[in-house]
Amino acid sequence: MSIENRLTELGITLPDAPAPAANYVPFVQTGNLVFISGQISQNEAGLITGKLGDAMSVEQGAEAARRCGLALIAQLKAAVGDLDRVKRVVKLTGFVNSTPDFTEQPKVVNGCSDLMVQVFGDAGRHARAAVSAPSLPLGVSVEIEAVFEIA
Repeated sequence: MSIENRLTELGITLPDAPAPAANYVPFVQTGNLVFISGQISQNEAGLITGKLGDAMSVEQGAEAARRCGLALIAQLKAAVGDLDRVKRVVKLTGFVNSTPDFTEQPKVVNGCSDLMVQVFGDAGRHARAAVSAPSLPLGVSVEIEAVFEIA
Protein backbone atom coordinates (compact mmCIF):
# COMPACT_ATOMS: atom_id res chain seq x y z
CA MET A 1 0.00 0.00 0.00
CA SER A 2 1.30 3.45 -0.86
CA ILE A 3 1.99 5.92 1.92
CA GLU A 4 -0.61 8.30 0.47
CA ASN A 5 -3.20 5.50 0.63
CA ARG A 6 -2.15 4.69 4.19
CA LEU A 7 -2.61 8.36 5.17
CA THR A 8 -6.10 8.30 3.66
CA GLU A 9 -6.90 5.02 5.40
CA LEU A 10 -5.79 6.55 8.72
CA GLY A 11 -7.90 9.66 8.07
CA ILE A 12 -4.82 11.87 8.07
CA THR A 13 -4.63 15.05 6.02
CA LEU A 14 -1.17 16.59 6.03
CA PRO A 15 -0.90 20.29 6.78
CA ASP A 16 0.94 22.59 4.40
CA ALA A 17 4.68 22.42 4.98
CA PRO A 18 5.40 25.33 7.35
CA ALA A 19 7.70 28.09 6.12
CA PRO A 20 10.89 28.70 8.12
CA ALA A 21 10.47 31.22 10.92
CA ALA A 22 14.11 32.42 10.88
CA ASN A 23 17.36 32.16 8.91
CA TYR A 24 17.37 28.45 8.04
CA VAL A 25 15.97 26.08 5.45
CA PRO A 26 13.17 23.62 6.25
CA PHE A 27 15.17 20.61 5.03
CA VAL A 28 18.55 19.58 3.66
CA GLN A 29 19.16 16.50 1.57
CA THR A 30 22.62 15.00 1.44
CA GLY A 31 22.98 11.70 -0.38
CA ASN A 32 20.05 9.51 0.59
CA LEU A 33 19.38 11.31 3.89
CA VAL A 34 16.91 14.15 4.40
CA PHE A 35 17.29 16.25 7.54
CA ILE A 36 14.09 18.07 8.50
CA SER A 37 14.47 21.18 10.67
CA GLY A 38 12.62 21.27 13.97
CA GLN A 39 8.87 21.49 13.56
CA ILE A 40 6.91 23.18 16.34
CA SER A 41 3.58 22.12 17.78
CA GLN A 42 0.67 23.76 16.02
CA ASN A 43 -2.74 22.85 14.71
CA GLU A 44 -5.48 24.54 12.69
CA ALA A 45 -6.19 26.89 15.61
CA GLY A 46 -2.56 28.02 15.86
CA LEU A 47 0.39 27.32 18.11
CA ILE A 48 0.07 24.65 20.79
CA THR A 49 1.68 26.29 23.80
CA GLY A 50 2.15 25.36 27.42
CA LYS A 51 4.57 23.67 29.74
CA LEU A 52 4.47 19.97 30.57
CA GLY A 53 4.41 19.38 34.31
CA ASP A 54 2.46 22.61 34.77
CA ALA A 55 -0.90 23.24 33.06
CA MET A 56 -0.46 20.66 30.28
CA SER A 57 -1.11 16.91 30.59
CA VAL A 58 1.06 14.16 29.10
CA GLU A 59 -1.82 13.33 26.73
CA GLN A 60 -2.01 16.92 25.52
CA GLY A 61 1.76 16.92 25.08
CA ALA A 62 1.61 13.70 23.07
CA GLU A 63 -1.00 15.27 20.78
CA ALA A 64 1.28 18.30 20.36
CA ALA A 65 4.12 15.92 19.43
CA ARG A 66 1.85 14.15 16.94
CA ARG A 67 1.18 17.51 15.30
CA CYS A 68 4.95 18.03 15.02
CA GLY A 69 5.09 14.64 13.30
CA LEU A 70 2.46 15.67 10.76
CA ALA A 71 4.52 18.79 9.97
CA LEU A 72 7.66 16.64 9.63
CA ILE A 73 5.91 14.40 7.10
CA ALA A 74 4.58 17.45 5.24
CA GLN A 75 8.13 18.88 5.04
CA LEU A 76 9.43 15.52 3.86
CA LYS A 77 6.81 15.41 1.12
CA ALA A 78 7.83 18.93 0.06
CA ALA A 79 11.47 17.78 -0.01
CA VAL A 80 11.13 14.52 -1.93
CA GLY A 81 7.73 14.71 -3.64
CA ASP A 82 6.74 11.07 -3.24
CA LEU A 83 6.49 9.64 0.27
CA ASP A 84 6.87 6.15 -1.17
CA ARG A 85 10.56 7.02 -1.55
CA VAL A 86 10.96 6.81 2.23
CA LYS A 87 13.07 3.80 3.16
CA ARG A 88 13.31 4.55 6.87
CA VAL A 89 12.68 7.06 9.61
CA VAL A 90 16.24 7.18 10.94
CA LYS A 91 16.04 9.47 13.97
CA LEU A 92 13.76 11.84 15.85
CA THR A 93 14.96 14.38 18.37
CA GLY A 94 12.15 15.75 20.51
CA PHE A 95 12.32 18.80 22.75
CA VAL A 96 9.63 19.11 25.41
CA ASN A 97 8.89 22.43 27.12
CA SER A 98 8.71 21.21 30.70
CA THR A 99 9.17 22.03 34.34
CA PRO A 100 12.43 20.95 36.03
CA ASP A 101 10.73 18.06 37.85
CA PHE A 102 8.84 16.69 34.79
CA THR A 103 10.25 13.29 33.71
CA GLU A 104 7.71 11.99 31.17
CA GLN A 105 9.37 13.41 28.04
CA PRO A 106 9.47 9.95 26.37
CA LYS A 107 5.69 9.57 26.76
CA VAL A 108 5.18 12.99 25.17
CA VAL A 109 7.45 12.31 22.17
CA ASN A 110 5.69 8.97 21.68
CA GLY A 111 2.94 11.03 20.05
CA CYS A 112 5.29 11.57 17.12
CA SER A 113 6.97 8.15 17.26
CA ASP A 114 3.63 6.33 17.20
CA LEU A 115 2.56 8.40 14.18
CA MET A 116 5.73 7.45 12.27
CA VAL A 117 5.07 3.75 12.85
CA GLN A 118 1.39 4.13 11.88
CA VAL A 119 2.30 5.87 8.64
CA PHE A 120 5.52 4.08 7.59
CA GLY A 121 5.08 0.68 9.28
CA ASP A 122 8.32 -1.03 10.34
CA ALA A 123 10.27 1.57 8.35
CA GLY A 124 8.89 4.11 10.84
CA ARG A 125 10.81 2.58 13.78
CA HIS A 126 13.66 4.90 14.60
CA ALA A 127 16.40 5.97 16.98
CA ARG A 128 15.30 8.81 19.22
CA ALA A 129 16.07 11.35 21.89
CA ALA A 130 13.41 12.98 24.08
CA VAL A 131 14.78 15.84 26.14
CA SER A 132 13.46 18.56 28.39
CA ALA A 133 13.80 22.25 27.55
CA PRO A 134 13.08 25.12 29.95
CA SER A 135 11.42 26.99 27.06
CA LEU A 136 10.89 26.61 23.32
CA PRO A 137 10.39 29.14 20.50
CA LEU A 138 7.13 31.09 20.74
CA GLY A 139 6.25 29.21 23.93
CA VAL A 140 5.32 26.02 22.06
CA SER A 141 5.03 22.78 24.00
CA VAL A 142 7.03 20.54 21.68
CA GLU A 143 9.56 20.79 18.85
CA ILE A 144 10.81 17.76 16.92
CA GLU A 145 13.44 17.37 14.19
CA ALA A 146 13.96 14.26 12.06
CA VAL A 147 16.26 12.40 9.71
CA PHE A 148 14.80 10.19 6.96
CA GLU A 149 16.46 7.80 4.53
CA ILE A 150 15.04 7.86 1.01
CA ALA A 151 15.47 5.75 -2.11
